[in-house]
Amino acid sequence: MNFSTHPPTLRLVVIGAGTMGRGIATAALQAGLATTLVDLAPEALEAARTTIERRLQRAVVSTAAGLEAFRCSTNLAEAVREANVVIEAIPEIEQAKIEIFAQIHACAPQYALLASNTSTMSVSTLAQACGGSDRVIGMHFFNPVHRMALVEIVTGAATSQETVADARALCARLGKDPIVVRDVPGFVTSRLGLLLGNAAMRLVEEGVASVADIDKAMRLGYGHPMGPLELADLVGLDARLNNLRSMLTRSGEPEYRAPAILERLVAAGQLGKKSGVGFYAYQGDAVQGLQPLLGLNGRVEHL
Repeated sequence: MNFSTHPPTLRLVVIGAGTMGRGIATAALQAGLATTLVDLAPEALEAARTTIERRLQRAVVSTAAGLEAFRCSTNLAEAVREANVVIEAIPEIEQAKIEIFAQIHACAPQYALLASNTSTMSVSTLAQACGGSDRVIGMHFFNPVHRMALVEIVTGAATSQETVADARALCARLGKDPIVVRDVPGFVTSRLGLLLGNAAMRLVEEGVASVADIDKAMRLGYGHPMGPLELADLVGLDARLNNLRSMLTRSGEPEYRAPAILERLVAAGQLGKKSGVGFYAYQGDAVQGLQPLLGLNGRVEHL
């Protein structure tokens, strides 16, 4: 099924009700697509529904119309049975993704586009879990999905040109601007972004500058919309740690080893914006100050 030449009535399923899954579902609903969000945890789905409803209220899209096209489910097999597109957005844990793709492949229609939101993992490996299907592709969205235009389309060894065309067409429906990259560790964006984040965290560990000043340097000096430590808090420090572990395993390059401060913050449950404290402390969506355990010179004092 070629979405470009024969656009169907798209029925999109997102697997995973975390930060990225909620964002992808929001973008799909804003584009007028019938969307089902799947997660094993009912409480995660309920929290996701609340977040998505709030976002739709802020958008031009009618909340009633958007929510009418929105479903939540804890039953993956039932949800994907008539899907045109399935986008997996679970954490960066390879075995978990492999198992999810095997389930999707067993239950979804043969023509369905099977996409992973992975930022570091091999699309070819995920395709192997689907019997080498040429319908498996990477579609790496960026947080916050409903605002960020970029999607990294990742082609595995078996990915067909029709599948690439369908992924491009879906991006167009979602109002996204894609790039197409080969299936190498970290692709383009994670390969660069993780290195910048690691360097920033090590500057904090060494007391070179404060968290706020490191971020300010990249905003004002390089024109970044947010600094690397702000971005890590937004993405989630646990997600960043999973990404680094995956990249280190796949690439073998030591510069992707997680900084000690990141390991310690995650172990302490301080995961960034979603937990209320990471490199910064938050009150709702607003930054209230720096991480309480960081000294004024940016050094880790008590972790």
